[in-house]
Amino acid sequence: MTDNQNAALYFVDRHLAEGRGDNTAFREAAGARRTLTYQELKARSDQVAGAFVRAEIRPEERVACIVLDQIEYPELFWGAMKAHVVPIALNTLLATPVYDFILNDSRAACLVVSHELLDVVLPAARQAPYLRKIIVIGGEAPEGTLSYDTFMAGAEPVPAAHVSEDECAFWLYSSGSTGEPKGVRHVHGALKATSDTYGAQVLGIREEDTVFSVAKIFFAYGLGNAMTFPMSVGATTILFNGRPTPDVAVRVIAEERPTIFFGVPTLYAATVAHLENTSVPDANMRLCVSAGEALPTEIGTRWTALWGVDILDGVGSTEMLHIFLSNAPGDVVYGTSGLPVPGYDLRCVNEAGEEIKTGEVGELLVRGASAAEGYWNKRSKSRATFEGEWTRTGDKYEITEEGRYVYCGRTDDMFKVSGIWLSPFEVEQALIEHPGVLEAAVVPQRDGDDLEKPKAFVVLKEGADRDAVLPELKDFVKERVGLWKYPRWIEAVDDLPKTATGKIQRFRLREGAEA
Repeated sequence: MTDNQNAALYFVDRHLAEGRGDNTAFREAAGARRTLTYQELKARSDQVAGAFVRAEIRPEERVACIVLDQIEYPELFWGAMKAHVVPIALNTLLATPVYDFILNDSRAACLVVSHELLDVVLPAARQAPYLRKIIVIGGEAPEGTLSYDTFMAGAEPVPAAHVSEDECAFWLYSSGSTGEPKGVRHVHGALKATSDTYGAQVLGIREEDTVFSVAKIFFAYGLGNAMTFPMSVGATTILFNGRPTPDVAVRVIAEERPTIFFGVPTLYAATVAHLENTSVPDANMRLCVSAGEALPTEIGTRWTALWGVDILDGVGSTEMLHIFLSNAPGDVVYGTSGLPVPGYDLRCVNEAGEEIKTGEVGELLVRGASAAEGYWNKRSKSRATFEGEWTRTGDKYEITEEGRYVYCGRTDDMFKVSGIWLSPFEVEQALIEHPGVLEAAVVPQRDGDDLEKPKAFVVLKEGADRDAVLPELKDFVKERVGLWKYPRWIEAVDDLPKTATGKIQRFRLREGAEA
């Protein structure tokens, strides 16, 4: 029989044998500021495994985790894996009907939920036909549920179940930036594959690092940031369970002094605007990282000017678990997504499946060991996305002569103007270079001749004069990206529709433009 390849052994138990048991694995950034060492995490996750066994949650059954970023989350996640139970890290910001869909779609046998989320989650949980246990973290457990403390009390520790690296370890649900979320199944070996590639060879993460990720654990990007990478070397993660507004993010950076900060473009843009009206605190960051959507050049250069630290813009996906294309320390070119992460192969193809040439635009495909094994109960979608060893990303790219990848937009977001493909992202980047624009999104709208032309939705900066800014934007874009690419219509809005992970939902703007 092969060695036990349960991922929890590598990311949790190994550190005790290698002398890092007393290292702080997690500490909370607010409230009680609880901490958890690797030795304590090992003991607690063994006990969680025993509690699942005692509760008769069987191997390979699913546990829906609608949990804030708090100390109990790593206990639960790794403890479930030790019991060979499959945790599903779920978005904590969804509406009741979406939870109803996911609990039914996943057929979860058990739900673990933070008390703060009960009002939204419990109505869906009460009618979920497959749920046998509902466990509540914090606060009082309502009738028909069990508190986390009671669930754990007296449970006998259980060692990690013996599994292969190819067995299903956990699920994520896609963010729904293009519609209904999909269950994405990942195997035990995928976690180490991301830490051996991006974690070790791009971040160069080390034991003395402290990381802070505004992207939450339920997000594939946040899961890698907060657990996979720091736990691969025995480093420390700061957990923050609140909403990461710019002022809060800056305060946590100043008080907790992380060495690596993980953000998303929306948060970077808002924080830059915030800091330009205040002051930049003393910090200890050696690296900053962005993913989720492409980082606009303007935001990257302004952040670097403020903090003196570059942002490593990278590209990943729920299907590939984390970043596979990235800028790297000492090799940052804003406006590009960088180069393939060592360990991943990339190619760009046109509609005929042929490799594109320099200057052409094609869909990005990626090959690597962290790829998901498929979508749950969506065979046709799995076959369309996972083509043998290759995964279709749905992202459009061009490749420069230097081999760097330049983001052009999602496949569904690209459209033709005068017979030429237009990248919404290119126009959006030009718009946010204007000093009065905070965010922008571009979608197609049909003109009087029934031809598609660009329409822009912009969020103006606080204090910007709407009547002065809007008339300037068309010529502003023409000067930067070309006469034919400028938005024919520009609408100022209070905010843009986004997923909980910060991705702009352009399909919702398209629906409005078509109405």
